[in-house]
Amino acid sequence: MLAAALLCGAMPVMAQEREQSSVPQLAVMGTIPLVWGEAAGIEDILSGAAEPHWARSLIEQRAQLAPLDYLSADALAPHTMLLLAQPRGLTGEENVALDSWVRAGGRLLLFADPMMTGESRFGLGDRRRPQDTVLLSPILNHWGLQLRFDDSQAEGVRHSGFDGTQVPVNLAGEFAATGDGCTLEHHAVIARCTLGEGEVLAIADSAMLDFHGPIEGAPEALFALAAAIFPGFGDSAGNGPPIPHFVGESQSDTDGVSPSTMDEVTITGGIPPP
Repeated sequence: MLAAALLCGAMPVMAQEREQSSVPQLAVMGTIPLVWGEAAGIEDILSGAAEPHWARSLIEQRAQLAPLDYLSADALAPHTMLLLAQPRGLTGEENVALDSWVRAGGRLLLFADPMMTGESRFGLGDRRRPQDTVLLSPILNHWGLQLRFDDSQAEGVRHSGFDGTQVPVNLAGEFAATGDGCTLEHHAVIARCTLGEGEVLAIADSAMLDFHGPIEGAPEALFALAAAIFPGFGDSAGNGPPIPHFVGESQSDTDGVSPSTMDEVTITGGIPPP
């Protein structure tokens, strides 16, 4: 895989940088090219021809990015913070590993867009293109969420408040809570779930991460969401936009499915319904 191949060369440098810095690590995975930019291949990245994603430099003011290409238990183990940006569909093994990681104390910021509106240099069907529709029903259902989309809504960027910050969305989805572990905000575009010892902050849109952005309000919204889910993220050194702090009530884990049930799922299977 592209990420794995690049990491072979980049890992010594990245490891050295981590040793020299007290900035926390943020694991990242997704089809939106936050780390490597919109590259046609490895050659573009190595030559510097790949245009970087605008959000990378902003995030790196607060955390060091640690790219992942597969969510195994071993890959997640070193991390306490994870950003999933319009990820591909997860395997059964990844669903189990991600659920266990969250319940053990992991904190996840998830962008899950049912109707991507961002531009890409790659055409429909090209695997290098961000996934147009997110396919995460098994893990979302297990966490007590359903992702819905109203195809009658008008296209165009709109803003709505989240803890004092205007969050831009475009053709956003909306969540429905099927259990007691999640609360909905921002007209159900945002869901916050407490699962075991960990938390998930999910956004049913990814317009703010448009590669050819940022659209108005996107940097401030991204920082606000990150500060809402990642402890200390807003207190790290950096010169980016000010980060408002989210204050929320803790919810008990009452989705009715224990982590042990998840452990029994085979790597080729789905997740049992809550």
